[in-house]
Amino acid sequence: MTSTNQRSAVTRRSGWNGWLGPFFTSDVGIKWMMALTGIGLLGFVLVHMIGNLKVFFGAAELNLYSENLRVLLYPLVPKQSVLWLFRLGLIAIFVIHIWSAYVTTRRSHRARGDEQYQAKRQYVAVNYASRTMRWGGVIILLFVLFHLADLTFGNANPEFVSGDVYHNLVSSFERTPVAVIYIVAQFVLALHIYHGAWSMFQSLGLANPGFNDWRRWFAVAFALLILVGNTSMVLAVQFGYLTL
Repeated sequence: MTSTNQRSAVTRRSGWNGWLGPFFTSDVGIKWMMALTGIGLLGFVLVHMIGNLKVFFGAAELNLYSENLRVLLYPLVPKQSVLWLFRLGLIAIFVIHIWSAYVTTRRSHRARGDEQYQAKRQYVAVNYASRTMRWGGVIILLFVLFHLADLTFGNANPEFVSGDVYHNLVSSFERTPVAVIYIVAQFVLALHIYHGAWSMFQSLGLANPGFNDWRRWFAVAFALLILVGNTSMVLAVQFGYLTL
């Protein structure tokens, strides 16, 4: 009986190690994880922007939207429980995405170091995209930390009022240095989204040459949508369209 159980355990482990384990540590598996988490992050960025655009409908509308997020499924579950589940899931996706990007970059550097020669034009194009994604990712990570301190926890916003999202957003964007940070970050995010939205299809094995034009237009349209939507709120405050 013991031998049978041991063999079953070995079989289960070998099943994992024989396929799933190597897959998720292979180049293809890492790229799949980066692409799938990238899709999740694109979805979050889009939904987050749409929700924040309620600022143009006034304080009551934006604050009601924010409050509804905090009381999802209440009183079945405690307030903010569902919101925190979303946050934890988003953090997990973000961590996996960063880890996948780091591993991919490291392996790419090693592979280039082993190559004897490479077409100069191809090297420049690939290296430019790689540098853009890498440094863009670092800038976006720093911006996310500042964004949380500014509008979620209030540490970076002297006029922060807990629960008053409209007030916090407008009072933050009224500060010109902060507005510049947000606008610059949105341009970096748009560039990162463009490269990510373009390359994720290739990472998932969907890079049919017949769809290249569609992939390009999708990447451009999505990046521009996020750029215009997010910067419109900052500019509306700076030019006095949105006020306290």
